[in-house]
Amino acid sequence: MVFVSVTRLRVRSILFFPQFVWYAVRSRSQSEGAPGLISGAVMREARNAFWTLTVWESEAAMEAFRVQGAHKAAMPKLLDWCDEASVAHWMQESRELPSWKEAYERMIKQGRPSKVRHPSKAHVAHDFSPPRPGILINRFVGH
Repeated sequence: MVFVSVTRLRVRSILFFPQFVWYAVRSRSQSEGAPGLISGAVMREARNAFWTLTVWESEAAMEAFRVQGAHKAAMPKLLDWCDEASVAHWMQESRELPSWKEAYERMIKQGRPSKVRHPSKAHVAHDFSPPRPGILINRFVGH
């Protein structure tokens, strides 16, 4: 069994976009060398919403990544930068990345909103549209 993590963030203003991208690029670089990462993908869709989808050897491996380096530094900033944020996790047999459709369905059914200081109505209701494939920024594999 492997651990899957999906996140969705929406940057609430273009003013925060340069800083968000800076930390996102650094976090993405950090993930490439993260022990236990099997594979991942990052997608940008309409209205400045970003999805990440990662598969890990274990939940502990994902947690170790999450609380270090650029990712750890970015997390508190998301409270102000984002008006929508949510996360879902599950275990699966396959080491393959799930589809974006499955990621969305899992997010809606078993995901949870993350704390943001300026929540949108969609964030409060945990109700947002399925991802419309936008720009697949990157697919990557671990070591």
